[in-house]
Amino acid sequence: MNRMQVMLLGFVLLGRSLEESARLKASSDMNELISLLSPQSRLVVTSSSDDLPSDGILNSDAITVEVPVNDVRVGDSVLVLPGETIPVDGNVTGGSSFVDESMLTGESLPVAKEKGCPVFSGTVNWDGPLRIKATTTGPSSTIAKIIRMVEDAQAHEAPVQRLADAIAGPFVYTVMTLSAATFSFWYLLGTHLFPEVLLNDISGPDGDSLLLSLKLAVDVLVVSCPCALGLATPTAILIGTSMGAKRGLLIRGGDVLERLAGIDAIVLDKTGTLTKGKPVVTSIASLAYDEMEILRLAAAVERTALHPIANAITKEAELCKLDIPTTSGQLTQPGFGCLAEVDGRLVAVGNLDWVHDRFETKASPTELSDLGKRLEFVPSSEASSSNQSKSIAYIGREGEGIIGAIAISDVLRDDAKSTVDRLQQEGIATYILSGDRKEAVEGIGETVGIRSENRRSSLTPQEKAGIISTLQGEGHRVAMVGDGINDAPSLAAADVGIAMRTHSKENAASDAASVVLLGNRLSQVVDALSLSKATMAKVHQNLAWAVAYNIVAIPVAAGALLPQFDFAMTPSLSGGLMALSSIFVVSNSLLLQLHGSFQKAERPGPDDLKSRPKSQIL
Repeated sequence: MNRMQVMLLGFVLLGRSLEESARLKASSDMNELISLLSPQSRLVVTSSSDDLPSDGILNSDAITVEVPVNDVRVGDSVLVLPGETIPVDGNVTGGSSFVDESMLTGESLPVAKEKGCPVFSGTVNWDGPLRIKATTTGPSSTIAKIIRMVEDAQAHEAPVQRLADAIAGPFVYTVMTLSAATFSFWYLLGTHLFPEVLLNDISGPDGDSLLLSLKLAVDVLVVSCPCALGLATPTAILIGTSMGAKRGLLIRGGDVLERLAGIDAIVLDKTGTLTKGKPVVTSIASLAYDEMEILRLAAAVERTALHPIANAITKEAELCKLDIPTTSGQLTQPGFGCLAEVDGRLVAVGNLDWVHDRFETKASPTELSDLGKRLEFVPSSEASSSNQSKSIAYIGREGEGIIGAIAISDVLRDDAKSTVDRLQQEGIATYILSGDRKEAVEGIGETVGIRSENRRSSLTPQEKAGIISTLQGEGHRVAMVGDGINDAPSLAAADVGIAMRTHSKENAASDAASVVLLGNRLSQVVDALSLSKATMAKVHQNLAWAVAYNIVAIPVAAGALLPQFDFAMTPSLSGGLMALSSIFVVSNSLLLQLHGSFQKAERPGPDDLKSRPKSQIL
């Protein structure tokens, strides 16, 4: 076996070893999803069948025992404390709280839970203790199903179509056959049909037909270039993935680039993908005081709370450099609001009815209506997402009743609309699939320009994956862009999964994806598509060159021009042409660095320059 065949096998084996390494890495990354399964739970054991006491948590004779989650059975009751992950699917039988369901729905705002409300494994309890009656446990739980769907989708990933493999496989045997045929033809027939060829220098001074036949057969072996075929794909892929990595695009393999280049439909999640995924204060309204006073009082009460709405209020106060007073007598009613003494008077922050009922002095319906209307005025760039996905915290004070309100919402990414426009200009159909409310999804979809029939809301992770499978069944090649764990099944089921890399908590989604946008900019989706198309164009050019070169060079080396033009290659010329063919492939791949979209270093996007959206102060 000569040097060229050894090099060809070396490239093939190297490519396969890298592919296997990536596959093993993807399998190990599933541990990130599995870590969401809570290993322990607090099983409630009681001998009494009486109704729960007024506090709604435990009977007087109840005790809790920590047991493995796998030992919990349907019908058992478990206790989940604030900050803990809910271990089983079930219904709340006691207590009230806010639950972070972002891993399931993608919605960044917490959901109020009270008696009778369903809860799901893998979600996080924020405020108060909850007593939950298990309805689904073990492998049938929500998070277990999500993990299983990701594994199944990865196992059924479409096979990679490598043109080089299809051509290079039989190439060596074909060349060896042609070489043998060349020798046989010229030794047995050619020198008799064309005796004048023996006068060429290639036959030696004695006009030896055996020498001529051997040299032409060797020329066929030498001039043929399996190296060009072996280099055509990996050199372009190596440069393409390296360029992507330097610009914040983590592309996991050449097969991903190949599939990404053929995408004709892109599915977008809402929360964290089209929107920023982090609740922020978007407007403040007051009935009698300065808006900063309202924010100062709210931040004082919410400073010790854990849920995202409280975090948004306290962060806004810190950004405004407010002097937040100390509090005493802190009281939290999970799912409703917080109460504390600030500057000698009680201040309540929470939902409208709860705050309204805390004080004897009541704000009039007209004042409350005016307060709500004033909160609706937000900057136009944030209007759609804010108005459609808003939570309002009302602030009341002892002796005055409700004195103001703060709107907290998720806002649209600065590059969302421009990205959707660019995708549509490229002829790529865009869809929005979300677990959020219909009005929120419709508002976002209309703002960014996604057609109404391509907007779907209130979807479970399974339903998202099902819609993607339906699109694939219709002949579309689908990419899914998401950021949350709830997007992991869809990311894995799509032809290409693209994950927004926001923070370490969401590594599971990144691990299920084929492309990770490390810059956390939606516009990088367009960059990834552009890079993949340019890379695959280079692959096709390289393969076309390698095939065309061999189609022309091998017949010439076999002596096709010898009878009429008295031209035959020498082994040195054959070797030079073979080397030139490989050099051309590598040089052509290097030209990928001049691809227009990547000639200049990217400037920081708006998300990088602005630490937060401007709050509207009314």
